[in-house]
Amino acid sequence: MKKLGYFSVFALVMVLLLGTVLAEAQDVIRIGSIYPLTGAIASSGLRSKHAIETAIDVINNKYDFDIPFAQTQGIPNLKGAKLQVIWGDSQASPEVGKTEAERLITQEKVPLLLGAYQSGVSKSASFAAERFKIPFVCAESSSAALTERGLKYFFRIAPTDAEDSIAFFEFLEQMKAKGKKVERVAIVYENTEFGVHAAGEAKKQAEKRGYKIVVDVPYPFKSTDVKSEVLKIKAAKPDVILQASLLGDMMLFAKTFKEQKVAFNANLSYCGGYHDPSFVQLMKKDAEFYMGQCTFSPDFITKRPVLAKINEMYKKRSGVDFDGVTIEGFTSVLVIADAFNRAQSTDPEKVVQALRTTDLKTPTLPGDAVKFNEQGQNIKIISNISQVQNGEYRVIWPASMAAVDLVWPFKY
Repeated sequence: MKKLGYFSVFALVMVLLLGTVLAEAQDVIRIGSIYPLTGAIASSGLRSKHAIETAIDVINNKYDFDIPFAQTQGIPNLKGAKLQVIWGDSQASPEVGKTEAERLITQEKVPLLLGAYQSGVSKSASFAAERFKIPFVCAESSSAALTERGLKYFFRIAPTDAEDSIAFFEFLEQMKAKGKKVERVAIVYENTEFGVHAAGEAKKQAEKRGYKIVVDVPYPFKSTDVKSEVLKIKAAKPDVILQASLLGDMMLFAKTFKEQKVAFNANLSYCGGYHDPSFVQLMKKDAEFYMGQCTFSPDFITKRPVLAKINEMYKKRSGVDFDGVTIEGFTSVLVIADAFNRAQSTDPEKVVQALRTTDLKTPTLPGDAVKFNEQGQNIKIISNISQVQNGEYRVIWPASMAAVDLVWPFKY
C-alpha cells in the first residue's frame, strides 16, 4: 500500500505537470512560414521575415494603433493566445519549398502555412498543404494561375499579374490619349512560374487592346549575363518594356540597358525586383524613373498616418521602409489572426471556413480591406503604379493616389 501511495503521488504530480505543459502550449499558436532566407534572393525573404515578425509583435502586444488586433494582446477569442512563427527556408527552390511545407506540417504540426514570395515556391508548397488539408495563406506571389487551380485551402492577399496587367495597360491607354508613344511593347521575363504567367497576362492585354509585341524575351532566373537579351530588345525599338524580374536580374538588366544605351519611354515591372528597396539602394541614380506595380509607398503614409507607426517598427528591424511585398506579408498576419479569432479554434477545417468568410477592414493595403472570392483571391486589393524619383518610390497613378507628376520619357 505504501508503494502504491508513492506511485499515486508520483502519477498525480506527473498529471499536474503535463496539464501545466498543455496549458502553456495552448497559450501559443504556431504557424509555419516559408520564405527564401538563404540563397540568391535571401534579402527579399529576410525583409518579409521582418515584416511578419513586426505583425506578430503588434498582435501579441498592445499598441495604440488603429489596425486590427493592435489594441488587444494575442487572439481575444482564444484567451489571448500568442502567435509564434516556425520558419522554413525555401532557398528560392520550389522543390525545397515543398519539402519545407511537408516538414512544417508533419513534424512541427502547424495548423496553417504562410508564404512564399516566389510564385513557383507558393505553387509547390501550397499543393503540399492542400494534400494535408492545411490552409495556405499566400501573401505576395502574383501568378494568376495560383488561384485558378481549384484548391480549397489556398488564399492570396496580393493582386495578381492579371490585375497588374490591366492596370498597366489602362495607364498606357491614358498615356496614349495624351499623345505619348506606347504602341510598341517589349516583354522580358524570367522563365519561372512568376515570369511566364506575367508575360502571358501582358500578351492577353496587348492583343485585346491592339498593342504590338515587338519582342518576347524569356531568360533564365539568376542570370549572370543578359547582354544578348538586351540587344534583342534594343533592336526591336520598343516604346515600353514590361518586365518580370527579381532583384539580381532586375539590377543586371538595368545596368545592361544603360551600357547598351537602349531607348524606351517606360519600363513597367510586375511584382519583383523593382519593388525591393535594395534596387534603389544599390543602383542609386541608375534606378531613377523605373516604374512598377505598387501596393505600398511612403506616399501612403501621408494619407494614412497609422502606417507611419508600423513602418517605424518595421524599419527598426529591417533598416528600410515597407514596400509592396512586405506590407502584404504584414497584412497577411492580420488576416490569419482574424481567422483564428473568428474560428475560435486552431482546427484547420474551422480556420479554413473562417478564411472563406473573411471581410477584414485594414488600412494597410490599397482597398482598405481583405475579402476572398471562391477561388481564394483577395478581391479588395487595388493596383497602383509608382516610379523611382530622387531615390524614392513615388505614386504616379492613378490620379486619385498620385503624389507627384510622372517623368516621361525614361532617361538615364
